[in-house]
Amino acid sequence: MKSQYRVVVIGGGVVGASVLYHLAKFGWTDVVMLERRRLASGSSWHAAGGIHALNADPNMAALQAYTIDLLSEIEKESGQNIGLHMTGGLTLAGTPERWEWLQANYRIFQSIGIDDCELLTPQEAQRRCPIMSTDGVLGAMWADREGYIDTTGTVQAYATAARKRGAEYYEDTKVERLIQTADGWQVVTDKGTITCEHVVNAAGLWAKQVGRMAGVELPVSPLKHHYLITDTVPEVAAAEFEMPMTVDLEGFTYMRQDQKGILVGIYEINHEHWAMDGAPWNYGEELFQEQLDRIENELMLGFARYPSIQDVGIKTWVNGAFTFSPDGNPLVGPVPGKRGYWSACAVMAGFLQGGGVGKTLAEWMIHGEPEADAMSMDVARYGDYAQNKRYIRETTGQFYSRRFVMSYPNEQLPAGRPLKMAPAHDAMTAAGCRWGVSWDLEVPLYFAPSKDFVENLTLKRSNAHPIVAEECRVIREGVGLMDITGFSRFEVSGPNAEAWLDKLFATKLPAPGRARLAVMLSETGRLKGDLTLLNWGDGTWWIMGSYYLRAWHMRWFNDHLDDGVAVRDLGEEICGFALVGPKCRAVIEKLAEQDISALKFMGCGDFDIGLVRARVARMSVTGEMGYEINCRYGEHIALRRMLLEAGAGEGIREVGFNALLSTRIEKSFGIWSAEFTQDRTPGMTAMDRWIAWDKGDFIGRDAAIAERDGNGPARVQVTLEVDAADADASGYEPVWADGKQIGFVTSGAYGHYTGKSLAMALVDRDKAQPGTAVSVHVVGVERPAVIIAPSPYDPEGKAMRG
Repeated sequence: MKSQYRVVVIGGGVVGASVLYHLAKFGWTDVVMLERRRLASGSSWHAAGGIHALNADPNMAALQAYTIDLLSEIEKESGQNIGLHMTGGLTLAGTPERWEWLQANYRIFQSIGIDDCELLTPQEAQRRCPIMSTDGVLGAMWADREGYIDTTGTVQAYATAARKRGAEYYEDTKVERLIQTADGWQVVTDKGTITCEHVVNAAGLWAKQVGRMAGVELPVSPLKHHYLITDTVPEVAAAEFEMPMTVDLEGFTYMRQDQKGILVGIYEINHEHWAMDGAPWNYGEELFQEQLDRIENELMLGFARYPSIQDVGIKTWVNGAFTFSPDGNPLVGPVPGKRGYWSACAVMAGFLQGGGVGKTLAEWMIHGEPEADAMSMDVARYGDYAQNKRYIRETTGQFYSRRFVMSYPNEQLPAGRPLKMAPAHDAMTAAGCRWGVSWDLEVPLYFAPSKDFVENLTLKRSNAHPIVAEECRVIREGVGLMDITGFSRFEVSGPNAEAWLDKLFATKLPAPGRARLAVMLSETGRLKGDLTLLNWGDGTWWIMGSYYLRAWHMRWFNDHLDDGVAVRDLGEEICGFALVGPKCRAVIEKLAEQDISALKFMGCGDFDIGLVRARVARMSVTGEMGYEINCRYGEHIALRRMLLEAGAGEGIREVGFNALLSTRIEKSFGIWSAEFTQDRTPGMTAMDRWIAWDKGDFIGRDAAIAERDGNGPARVQVTLEVDAADADASGYEPVWADGKQIGFVTSGAYGHYTGKSLAMALVDRDKAQPGTAVSVHVVGVERPAVIIAPSPYDPEGKAMRG
């Protein structure tokens, strides 16, 4: 072992070995992996080893698909048998809603290129898995590329393939301390100290301690997980083919063949955490005693689903620990505030997702960004609030218990909530507000007509549909009041602030007292932000964007910060309200001490709004005339009261973000994580219209010009009008023309004021003309649609300009 490497990977499980392999594969061979015991110690050795395609998150499904494709390649390259059994797999649906969800996901898989799936009747499913009972099964989805592997052999294969490419790994080498230096890190081990530029925390059950070595409190926790292996099952032994990997969602179990018996794993509702501060250092290949009382209900469902195991013995019980994040997705990427420190943790499905995680992190480290959009597993999707132990306990436990529980897009889960609330939260709740959550903050969704109103959970339009319709009418015809605490705000100042912003953004900077939509690009010309830049005229600037991206954007700002520039996150200091609608000026004029009518569209300035000294911007995401009024946290309650009193004569009503999402899609306004993602370009998303091509250098300029002057993107953004019935597109549904898939939906919603079911989509450029007839699958049902011109409401923008 040398005393200096470019990268040190801590942890010799499947994730660490995959990171090591991909770093070497992509050209960085001066890398080493350190394992305190033996390869695959921890969670990897006792994992069930199942591989399957289904994931409710399309990005994670694509990650899993990459990993599955990689397995045979790793086996061949390493020469190590990984025990790959590609049996195919079934996912069973046992309720009408679940069957509907499965049909919808079948179509989403088509959108992301997973085309080896098919929908089956219960009888067809039973023919593929003859040991299962069809009681309660309404349908199933079959995927060819599902099965299982030998876990220890797979870790060895990754590590061996990495070593063949020039990387190194060492077992029985314990990391004891991490010391950050000006140039990187010192990794202090029981075998000596290593100096390196980058450290990767792939420590699995020990990720918490390895994070703390660097002063990082990662939101991870281990939970116990059971599976059993039966003795020989006669029906299995007599079969001419292996039983497929089978997931019984309503039964909370998964099953695969194991020799001549079967393995049944359980995601029990009654979860149990273990070693929340990290596994003991001497823990490695131990298991816990089975806890039959805790898993009894789910166990009985498993025995009912596979009746033949009721008459055979149980050969082995496994009750081991796996590490989970609050939402169940991995924590990957550069840790904010710790240059050169990388996370590859909380990969609870390591053998299913580990290949994709390793690829993503290696690309990120070497090239500055991953090929695919990594937002759903970016470590920066959480902030400091997620360090709280109770928050971690509640959210990781909630995820585990709901691993196979049906989820709905309009469902609001309770764990870790409410945490942060705008000052007027209680008053708004008394007024009927129903809340969602963005990052740590409660955000208003809509205002219910009575305290007894309960929204039904559905994949389709809920009983809140008419409530949101009325809020949209208020926005379009009157004046709505919207809490905008859930917008992010960054203050930029310093003698070099303007020059730095000019380099950071592809957009022309606004003049003093003006605001402008601002495009931020990566070095490769892909999107890094759809933001709003405000020039207050006093040497300070604001960058405004999506609240849940606060840590993500601040990491980007800090990574590119210049001398003479200070960036401050105002998220704990500034909140506010927006007035939106054609009557909003009449309301604000009653309170403004200055001539606010002189504030033109996209103007900004300081105003006295009643007793509040506010920073006001004339703009709105709804496409109507609007004023965003920013105040200090302590003034939020008073500002709301004053605005409601001033607007009483104009019929002012409070409105929520659901109405904003409806009105914004009527204007074809894209949003981040839907239309705008970090694997898309300005040309794909129509953001190129905001690029100042004639300005000087900016990040991503050469790549953006190359796209503009080249052949252009293969797919471009369009707006669709869908002939929908009782549901609307939401995202990733395939778009078809002449029997061929030409694209996919990026987001959808009902346009309440236009009375149209609308969607935005990326489609093949030669099919993007308005008037083109297409079809879209909405909750699994194919519906006619047509490409229409952007902005079906007020296409000339007269309303928002006033």
